[in-house]
Amino acid sequence: IVVASGMARGIDSAAHVGALEGGTVAVLAGGIDAIYPKENQPLYEEICQRGAIVSEIPPGIQPQAQHFPRRNRIISGLARGIVVVEAAKRSGSLITARLAGEQGREVFAVPGSPLDPRCRGANDLIRNGASLIESAADVIAGLEGMLAPPLAERRGGRYATPAGATIDEAGLATARKAIAELLGHSPVAVDEVVRETGMAPAVIWIALLELELAGRLDRQPGNLVALLAPTRPE
Repeated sequence: IVVASGMARGIDSAAHVGALEGGTVAVLAGGIDAIYPKENQPLYEEICQRGAIVSEIPPGIQPQAQHFPRRNRIISGLARGIVVVEAAKRSGSLITARLAGEQGREVFAVPGSPLDPRCRGANDLIRNGASLIESAADVIAGLEGMLAPPLAERRGGRYATPAGATIDEAGLATARKAIAELLGHSPVAVDEVVRETGMAPAVIWIALLELELAGRLDRQPGNLVALLAPTRPE
């Protein structure tokens, strides 16, 4: 079993270190050569030799806030299951877990004290149907039946995948402006947002994800979205 994570400080780094023998993938929020945090330089070099480093950001670009949701979406896409060890109420990990659920992945969460704000997100996931885990064995048991043989190229079969949409800062800036003009407090279907803006779905998805991370977007059943009214400081 290969462990994919974001090479962040703390739990991510521990996950990579523990998985070096079996295989690990680090998905970066900057270019493939942008090591963040700097203290993970030795870990980065180990993974280069014994695992894989993945990024869709061009080389030489340092991590930026808007890159982290994009990184988390790749982690979710790579996974059979997502394990949330700690997450506050507003955490990028919770969005990753939601995406995993939408993609048909298993979602696992480690329970924590109800008095610890760092555990409230994980506890909420369990309350809403995520599998409670206490050990790696629980994760393996939860994935039983889903672990297929290793992927391999079929003999004689060659195919080409279509090129993905280019996501750059200029495109995201245009998407942010278009969404701000289009969305209000009444729910609108995401498909309608894509049609009205005429932009690539991937760009619109990233812009909406940024709004959600900032606490400014309300997602509702039926793939509907609306802007949240800004909260006033007390």
